Amino acid sequence: MISSESVLGEGCVIDDDVEIGSGCIIGNHVTIHAGTQIGTGVHIGDHSVLGVQPMRARHSTLQKCIDLDRLVLGDSCLIGTHVILYRGCSLASHIMVADLASVRERVSVGPSTIIGRGVAIENDCTIGSLCKLETNSYITAYSTLEDSVFIAPGVITSNDNFAGRTKERSKYYKGVTVLRGGRIGAGATILPGKVIGPDAMLAAGSVLTHDIPAHELWAGNPARYMKMVPENQWLDNQ
Repeated sequence: MISSESVLGEGCVIDDDVEIGSGCIIGNHVTIHAGTQIGTGVHIGDHSVLGVQPMRARHSTLQKCIDLDRLVLGDSCLIGTHVILYRGCSLASHIMVADLASVRERVSVGPSTIIGRGVAIENDCTIGSLCKLETNSYITAYSTLEDSVFIAPGVITSNDNFAGRTKERSKYYKGVTVLRGGRIGAGATILPGKVIGPDAMLAAGSVLTHDIPAHELWAGNPARYMKMVPENQWLDNQ
């Protein structure tokens, strides 16, 4: 069902069982797969693909994607050019997903979050509201980012301490957790399962091998405690 008040560009492919709300602008050569629900006032850039079913390689450890929920886009979302949004993810209202980004299945994103150019969010992640994930950052599967988290460009997260070896490694997969107001500087690397506490900061270029308590600033390779984050930078003091 497509609202008569929405505008479709040239060469769009829209399957059956797609809902598009009023006031939407769909760019040229956009593909929208079955089981996609789009709210009102959504803008989608040229050549984007929405609701795609994930592929699974023969030897992949990824669980089979059977009966995934619908892809849901909330009201007033802005979706850039060449964006890929998988079936089974849910984006709340007023989210921006910039050009060349991808969001995998079973991912939820809270209101007013910005997903920057070339960002990749893997499967089974939870992203809060008012987050900023900047250019080319990588959020590994099974990660959690709470509200108002800041991820600088080029940040890399990981979830496999066995680096792809041994069959039992799948029992221990664990993404990263960044609690409310946590911040990560440009080019930092976070090892599997690590937790960055509320209002904590990991400096640019660091490699995090331990959890960071609340309000602490860590830096280096491996990252170590440097000082407390100034109180005037705490989220509740903004």
